[in-house]
Amino acid sequence: MSSAPVLHGQGSGVSFAHLFRLSDDGGLFEHARLTEPRPEHGYCVDDIARGLVVATREPAPSAALRELAGFYLDLVVDAQTEDGRVHNRRDLDLRWTDEPSLEDCWGRAVWGLGTAAARLPAGSGAAALALERFRRSAVRRSPHRRAMAFAGLGAAEVLAVRPRDRAARALLGTAADQLRADLPRDPAWPWPEDRLRYANGCVPELLLAAGALLGDPGLLTDGLALLAWLVDVETVEDHLSVTPVGGWTLGEARPGFDQQPIEVAALADACGRAYELSGERRWLDTLLRCRAWFLGDNDAGVVLLDMTSGGGCDGLERHGRNENQGAESTMALISTFQRCAALLPVPA
Repeated sequence: MSSAPVLHGQGSGVSFAHLFRLSDDGGLFEHARLTEPRPEHGYCVDDIARGLVVATREPAPSAALRELAGFYLDLVVDAQTEDGRVHNRRDLDLRWTDEPSLEDCWGRAVWGLGTAAARLPAGSGAAALALERFRRSAVRRSPHRRAMAFAGLGAAEVLAVRPRDRAARALLGTAADQLRADLPRDPAWPWPEDRLRYANGCVPELLLAAGALLGDPGLLTDGLALLAWLVDVETVEDHLSVTPVGGWTLGEARPGFDQQPIEVAALADACGRAYELSGERRWLDTLLRCRAWFLGDNDAGVVLLDMTSGGGCDGLERHGRNENQGAESTMALISTFQRCAALLPVPA
């Protein structure tokens, strides 16, 4: 992969400059010190798969971004084993150093492969490869709720363009049925876990996607209700106050810190889907609050977008921000701005 100093010019107007900065011929570096990659921490599929999602869902990508997407696809494919499990950790010698698993890296790999299969040019070799490898991993099932939610969102991408795909339909149905079975019918705490954790928006988004694509109105209703509750919990007055890094449950102090960009990005994805499905203005309003959170409308009044680098800061702290700009935070920023641009081509 040849790096390129791309700053702007993609269809959404989002900067991918820092994503290119964090990528080299071995992969996508997980961490940065300020804006400089930290090679000593190596690469992880969690981030590479996230990179595949944001790169392939970008409208009208530049040639350099298309090349980067193909490179990320090759890395995810290389991390996959014959039985559909996925490695996560890669060192500077380009060796996978962990045992393959069905943890979050598997779920995110399935999400990335599904997105690539659906959004890369139809009939291309890359799209065919992504679909083949999606199906390889889609037959597996993870015991971890977040991993299944991530994988289910990849299945939703495939079903949106291939409504009869058996592997995608089965995976999305299983993920949604498991989640529905775990939903408590307690209006004070309708969440399927004892506390909010991370990337919480993926949970109601999975229900929304399954309800729409599998023709199940009950799942759609549950997804909208659960998302409404989550938005209420994570909104204070007219700005977002999202779940901090340690999670949150009833009785704990708010606001909590450090707040993570991944939480905002997951909420943005869920609200974007809810708006597309329902047309209700409240979801668009929350999506705009997600973008505004990065621009300083948050509990600390601090901007997390670095306009010079194009990167996203690693967390919102009580009196400022974490100045490091790692891969997860940068892609959370890109993802949120993509979601807004898809629904609001003209800035609101």
